[in-house]
Amino acid sequence: MSDDSPIKPISLQAPPRSVMPGAGCNGLVAVDAAVHRHCGLVGRPPAAAFIDKDGTLVEDVPFNVDPGLLRFTPRAVEGLSLLAAQGYQIVVVTNQPGIALGLFDAPALVRLAAALTAMLAREGITLRGFHACPHGGTARGFAACACRKPAPGLLRQAAREHGLCLGRSWMVGDILDDIEAGRRAGCRTVLLDTGHETEWKCSDWRCPTHCASDLLDAARLIVGTAVR
Repeated sequence: MSDDSPIKPISLQAPPRSVMPGAGCNGLVAVDAAVHRHCGLVGRPPAAAFIDKDGTLVEDVPFNVDPGLLRFTPRAVEGLSLLAAQGYQIVVVTNQPGIALGLFDAPALVRLAAALTAMLAREGITLRGFHACPHGGTARGFAACACRKPAPGLLRQAAREHGLCLGRSWMVGDILDDIEAGRRAGCRTVLLDTGHETEWKCSDWRCPTHCASDLLDAARLIVGTAVR
């Protein structure tokens, strides 16, 4: 099996706001100098909070594309509200191998993303973007791609499309693949200690800046740590 099909990363952008109602690590990981040159421009681009979807923002229902089954994780709304109030752009980055596996199609995921965007809007939160990798991953026998986490492709795509500063942004997720993707993109990271990480394949790339119990705890750590 391979990912040589025409399936491409899925990228949804939010409409204008007016339209919407612990393992130890050794050493430090350097980030691309270009990231920091970009963030040092006059009138700095905004920072983002990149949020994993399943198990981080919403309860993990495997391969779900039914909007009726979407449920926010505890204190997720409070956490995103705090981050948004501090000027962070909220961007979802998610692996969705169900497309490559034939379990659902891209339009079904688009409908789910629209429902999630509307749910957040009802809470007063603007979802700046929704970026999904539709590929199956090498563990399932598919070819490697640049967008499936732990690769940083989704975050870099979002930064290009939305004009974001990766060097001042954060990645929040519930497994170490999220952390590696964030660090490789040049972001700081928060690992949610929810028990969803079971393999613990550790390296410098997979060492989070912080660990937190939920998204509100993560948001408080980010706000308390960040040099904006």
